[in-house]
Amino acid sequence: MKVLVIGGGAREHALCRSLSLDPDVTALHCAPGNAGIAEVAELHGVNALDGVAVADLAVGLQADLVVVGPEAPLVAGVADAVRDRGIPVFGPSAEAAQLEGSKAFAKDVMAAAAVPTARSYVCTTPEEIDEALDAFGAPYVVKDDGLAAGKGVVVTEDVEAARAHALACDRVVIEEFLDGPEVSLFAITDGESVVPLQPAQDFKRAYDGDEGPNTGGMGAYSPLPWADPQLVDEVMATVLQPTVDELRRRGTPFSGLLYAGLAITSRGVRVIEFNARFGDPETQVVLARLKTPLGGLLTAAATGNLAALPPLRWRDDAAVTVVIASHNYPDTPRTGDPILGLAEVAEQDAPDAYVLHAGTKRDDAGAVLSAGGRVLSVTATGADLTTARSRAYRAVERIRLDGSQHRTDIAAKVADEAAPTPGA
Repeated sequence: MKVLVIGGGAREHALCRSLSLDPDVTALHCAPGNAGIAEVAELHGVNALDGVAVADLAVGLQADLVVVGPEAPLVAGVADAVRDRGIPVFGPSAEAAQLEGSKAFAKDVMAAAAVPTARSYVCTTPEEIDEALDAFGAPYVVKDDGLAAGKGVVVTEDVEAARAHALACDRVVIEEFLDGPEVSLFAITDGESVVPLQPAQDFKRAYDGDEGPNTGGMGAYSPLPWADPQLVDEVMATVLQPTVDELRRRGTPFSGLLYAGLAITSRGVRVIEFNARFGDPETQVVLARLKTPLGGLLTAAATGNLAALPPLRWRDDAAVTVVIASHNYPDTPRTGDPILGLAEVAEQDAPDAYVLHAGTKRDDAGAVLSAGGRVLSVTATGADLTTARSRAYRAVERIRLDGSQHRTDIAAKVADEAAPTPGA
């Protein structure tokens, strides 16, 4: 089959890498892509937000499947434009994508479906903001209602910082703070059947020890040895299937990737947020462990045939991803710096570790340059998290990007806890 992937980040590189390993994928295209994706797919300079242009490209390529990676094209209706031309699409309609495009909409769906989540207020005036902040108290959780590239959430003990963020948003959701560890669980759905993937945990804060501002994600790992073995079944029954059923009941069936961001609280599992696409950087570790060919899985969802798909197969290996970010990220990042060491990783660490490109491009001489805030996702697998983590950081040390930053503690705590006791 011919597959066209829309997007140009590390998530799309991970998708393209997995699709390129699927023997049924005979041609792979990506728009607009990046320097790393160009090694496994043919790139096309099409605006990912332009539904007509994307649909024209898909028709011209005679694509059998279009995979829309980022949230912004989904909310903009790119999947609808392609579907209208008769081509199967992995990704929800613009209406269904409001599950991520509007946190207020997501809260309404959760309320109707009896999905457990944080109590919240939707605020549009300074008076409503003050009332909500007073009602919940610190720590304050303030979320921009719309898309904000993973950086629209502020969690702070400082009421003035919370108020300032809220006032900067047109519409804001203020909610109670949820204690406990966070988990990301992806599910593939065709609007009726739901197939969960393996859970992962990401690291949203910029600096070690979960310090600093929220980012789009600085690393991730999977599996979660500390999680309840029944977690996936519980979330399927209380969150994922009820949400898909409620959207279908409303006449806006959700087909694609439903991402539940969860808090494992003292009162049970609660949904922090929904996303309408694969998460970044969790996709990098989840796909590293998926044994089932990706093309067939995504096609089954796009064509309404998930129920006929055999159970997913998974590798026993653990996976760890470490994000290398530009100088000054998550504020305005510096770009245009040369990236060195990529060939060394490919020569010395593959196949156990590899680099997925996020914000990169090639200059006229063919050199790879930084072109965004999050630049690379260094991903590694191993028999356990300790091994995977060691391999990931060994590869990270080979990368040279002036002024770059990365967290040194991705999966450190859980790897230490999961390590066998000496002499045991």
